[in-house]
Amino acid sequence: MSYKLKYPGCMLIALCAFLLAATNCFAQDSNSKPEANPAGSVGAVTAQAKPDKALSSALAAACSQNQAEFTRFLTVRNQESFARMTPAARVALMKRFVLLNEPGKATISANPAGRPIVRCETPAATTEMQIGGAEVRDNVAFLPLELHDMTDSTSASARQINMGLVREDGQWKLLSVGVLLLDLPALEVEWDESEIEATEKGALESLKTIAAAVESYRDKYLHLPESLPNLASPAHGAPGVNAAGLLDADLAKGAKDGYAFRYVIVGGSDVGAPAKYALSAIPLHYGQTGRRSFFRDSNGVLHAADHQGAVGSETDPKVE
Repeated sequence: MSYKLKYPGCMLIALCAFLLAATNCFAQDSNSKPEANPAGSVGAVTAQAKPDKALSSALAAACSQNQAEFTRFLTVRNQESFARMTPAARVALMKRFVLLNEPGKATISANPAGRPIVRCETPAATTEMQIGGAEVRDNVAFLPLELHDMTDSTSASARQINMGLVREDGQWKLLSVGVLLLDLPALEVEWDESEIEATEKGALESLKTIAAAVESYRDKYLHLPESLPNLASPAHGAPGVNAAGLLDADLAKGAKDGYAFRYVIVGGSDVGAPAKYALSAIPLHYGQTGRRSFFRDSNGVLHAADHQGAVGSETDPKVE
């Protein structure tokens, strides 16, 4: 397992320069009351009341890909951007913290010195993250984190990095990964652009897939399907005219990977000519899952244009 933190360039901020700014930025909390446990008894502290507890809980939430729990360990500014991200982008962010693609089972224990150990176990791999002692400077804390693959007996895959946390409203929140500031507003913009390119490409491929399914249906049943659900797999029994088994469930329902799809029978161009149809694809969340609307006209030509989330038409520029 290799440790690759490929954060966008907009997140690269020298930590040495950031220390003074962070200390001043969050100075409003430096005169706050000492950390108090919510129950009022000695030793009863919340998961966010100490930096090592907060970090271990955040890593556990990232391991299980629990978005609601992970949000608790983001600053208010980052929480707002995290909420606007697509589900896929939110999951991608959490994956970066544990270096595992699948959601896993998280367990938190302690080493003999009482330092937290977070283990994230998935069917494919297991990582273990050992958290060192915190270096606290006013409202900013830095903790060394060692992450390694449990199948690596030589520890050749072990990686060490410092995690930064900041105290906001008396709770410790994620601030940086190594020298990379966790700046989700900037990351949100860059990830949206990256995801738009991918979802638009996927929408075009989906239109081609739907068109191929429609033609297969026509060849077999000698007429066009009435709607996309006619192309879905049957719930029971063999494929037939009402459920031909030609499309996956999402496309048959008219929505997949950030785009909505529409199918319309437009009739024949001449008397006795085979019936024709048109297909369209529009972004489910304009500006986030896509900008361009796609249209496949009755002659099979693909068109695309930015319609602010509205349906395209055959007058739009052709897709090369």
